[in-house]
Amino acid sequence: METKESTLEDLLWHAEPPENVLNHFGSRAEGLKPEEAEELRKRYGRNILHTEQGTSPLVIILKQLKSPLIYLLAAAAAVSLVTSHVADALVIIVVIILNTILGFIQEYRAEEALKSLKKMTQPRARVIRENTLQWIAAADLVPGDLLVLETGDRVAADARIIHCTDLEVDEAILTGESEPVVKTTEAVEEKAALGDRVNMVWASTSVTAGRGRAVVTATGMESQLGRIAGQVSEAGDETTPLQKRMSKLGMYLGLAGVGFAALVFLIGILTGYELFEMLLFSVAVAVSAIPEGLPAVISVTLALGVKRMAARKAVIRSLPAVETLGSTTVICTDKTGTITRNEMTVTRISAGKGDYTVSGDGYSPDGTVEPAGEEEDRQALDLLLRIGVLANNARLLKEGDDPVLEGSPTEKAILASAAKGLKGGLASLDRVRRISEIPFSSGTKYIAALAEEDGGRTLYVKGAPDRVLGFCSHVYEGGERKELDKETRRFIEKKNEEMASGALRVIAGACKSLRTRNGAERKDAEEGLTFVGLWGIIDPPREDAIEAIRRAKAAGIRVVMITGDHAVTASAIARQTGIAPEGAEAVTGPRIDEMDDEALVRAALDIGVFARVSPDHKLKILKALRGHGEVVSMTGDGVNDAPALKGADIGVAMGITGTEVSKGASDMVLMDDNFATIVHAVEEGRGIYNNLRRVIFFLLATNLGEILTLAAGLLLRLPLPLTAIMVLWINLVTDGACTIPLGVEPRHQNVLKEPPRNPEEPVITGAILFRLVILSVVMTLGTILMYRYELAAGSLPHARTMAFTILAVFQWFQAFNARSSRESVFTVGFFANPALLIGVGIAAVLQVLVIHTPLGEKIFGTAPLTGLDWLLIIGVCASITVADELIKLIGRLKREKQRESR
Repeated sequence: METKESTLEDLLWHAEPPENVLNHFGSRAEGLKPEEAEELRKRYGRNILHTEQGTSPLVIILKQLKSPLIYLLAAAAAVSLVTSHVADALVIIVVIILNTILGFIQEYRAEEALKSLKKMTQPRARVIRENTLQWIAAADLVPGDLLVLETGDRVAADARIIHCTDLEVDEAILTGESEPVVKTTEAVEEKAALGDRVNMVWASTSVTAGRGRAVVTATGMESQLGRIAGQVSEAGDETTPLQKRMSKLGMYLGLAGVGFAALVFLIGILTGYELFEMLLFSVAVAVSAIPEGLPAVISVTLALGVKRMAARKAVIRSLPAVETLGSTTVICTDKTGTITRNEMTVTRISAGKGDYTVSGDGYSPDGTVEPAGEEEDRQALDLLLRIGVLANNARLLKEGDDPVLEGSPTEKAILASAAKGLKGGLASLDRVRRISEIPFSSGTKYIAALAEEDGGRTLYVKGAPDRVLGFCSHVYEGGERKELDKETRRFIEKKNEEMASGALRVIAGACKSLRTRNGAERKDAEEGLTFVGLWGIIDPPREDAIEAIRRAKAAGIRVVMITGDHAVTASAIARQTGIAPEGAEAVTGPRIDEMDDEALVRAALDIGVFARVSPDHKLKILKALRGHGEVVSMTGDGVNDAPALKGADIGVAMGITGTEVSKGASDMVLMDDNFATIVHAVEEGRGIYNNLRRVIFFLLATNLGEILTLAAGLLLRLPLPLTAIMVLWINLVTDGACTIPLGVEPRHQNVLKEPPRNPEEPVITGAILFRLVILSVVMTLGTILMYRYELAAGSLPHARTMAFTILAVFQWFQAFNARSSRESVFTVGFFANPALLIGVGIAAVLQVLVIHTPLGEKIFGTAPLTGLDWLLIIGVCASITVADELIKLIGRLKREKQRESR
């Protein structure tokens, strides 16, 4: 948190009336002015925690110096200085500096990439400033801000409630209280415990029901969360299972390398090599065995990969999710806004005895409501449109000269239809005063509002047809309230089914006169209502979602639609998008309750569509699928979806419609709420994992090839084929120029044509290990055989330069081999990875400079090579590509034969 001029006093806000709190900060019911907010921010600082600060560049630099590789190189430099080999010492020091700079650049890029992702998922808050409702970054909240709270919000700062309607808050993160706390505006005792301060809301708690307004009293480290930030903060380095496995592998290889280096040193001394020469050579062997660049390259590959995913609107909140994406076998997705456009338009209305068609698109209030047949019931229509306005939290605002609707998609569509059909428009209801509200929840599936007009009070109810109709005892037709008999009830149900079968989302409206001086309660809304009519709302499928579902199926991923919508609507959309087979009907909530896990799994995989589900049903389906061994991605946007999002292998929250609570429980946030983005993320996730495998394969093959070459030289009692400095050059410079480009290899076209990866599958499979060993042996044979030939034909410096260059050039060819484990390097597109071409080009230029410049010859002890030498080197090193192409060809033929046998 930023330095403050002063800190908040520990005032007893809960014991003060709301107006005193507002006055303390110079605030008011209209909210702060921008200049006042800025002044308060300067005084109290930003609304962030100390633990949310990133890693400083200095810390990253120091981290580079704290590694076994640097310790080994520093020891080698010290030995060189002591023995008066100043040139060697200087080279090693330069290598240390270069390695540190390279490591710093890699980690700094990774840090910055992850920081940018965190910014994309930073929580927001609704505030009133200058009497205008606006969204701001939670970090910009200041004491005195007027916070607007609604169901699903994560509270962004400590605040004193000044107005609330049925407001309930989950405070378990602070108090451990398992049940949501019912909030009030009344002052409480000064000595009240934290959990008893029911007129306060606390940072990081979650609104589970109702709505309210509160004045911010403490931000950042002054909040209750800030005081225990070390315990609660989510900041900290997160490592994936792959990173942990690779760190452990690096440690084992490092220990093995040190042991092998000691053995090499002992053998060298016993066979007559010089002490200093063997000391440096042993250090070089140890450096070769330690894949020091592996953890850093994996971190960079992950970071840059998730940045690419963010560019495709999928923001990763949990790095392990990147690995899991490649193993996903089932995607459980919502319908509205994910499969469909979430741009709802009322196209049909049924009110009383009349049916109507509604013109106009989207949420525009432009259009008309016209009779669909000869019969018309204007009074019922007007009453239904009135219900649509009063039992509604959407609002018609002005943005310049254009009317703009604000609210949920369904509520905006219904409000737009009222603007089209009401005589006198929405302004005709300005004199109606809304007194109280029963908020919508996924459990009750309706919203109700009590309104007063001309001294009378009416409760207006809007929600799911089956729920609302179940609350009704009467029906409104021809301006009269009639008893709802079985025949009329069945007629309404058929009308609902008819509208829903056309992929319309159907909402019902009802009302009831109330003689009460108090607010309405749920029991008032759930009995004795008069049914008025139905709205038919269309939300067409996204074209890109249909294509994405096809691609997901081709990738071996089953798509399952889980929605709270009507079964007929869900079935129609599922069939239209290819999720469900023709003739399939959605499995509904009551049937889910009766099904065991095995039946649920069959329904999910064979039918693929569930309707009228609750959050508990989502969790039950999820557990059944995971128990069956499926790797499940689950979408959600509401507060009650949080358990399913947490329980899924990959919880996917909606970035536009999702609540802050659902985002906090997720592993990935879709910034466009689009199903196609999930498939893009799976595609990117597979690509990232494949890139990690490419880097690991390349580094391990390089290290193994170097070690085998050095060991073969000793065992054959040859003069050392490479000096210590040559080994360091190949290991740190040549390889370093190729690893990062491999980590950013573009996705191959066949990435979604492969089945999901088994999460238990090791990174280095048997096939990869076989390929790795064969190619390392080819590398060793090519280097040692050419070295022996050159020793017999010429001088040691020339032979050693040939061995040095051959081993380096092998890495160039191997970098291209690593691009694909199955496809020929000639079919994946030679120019598809420009970064690799640049990396290999840099390595080639540096290698030429080392050999053909006086400085390089002096430091590395090299001898100039002829054009014929270079041709011979290229020919020998190309053998590794020939060998790899043969391995890949045999693998392809074997897979084709297996497919034919099936």
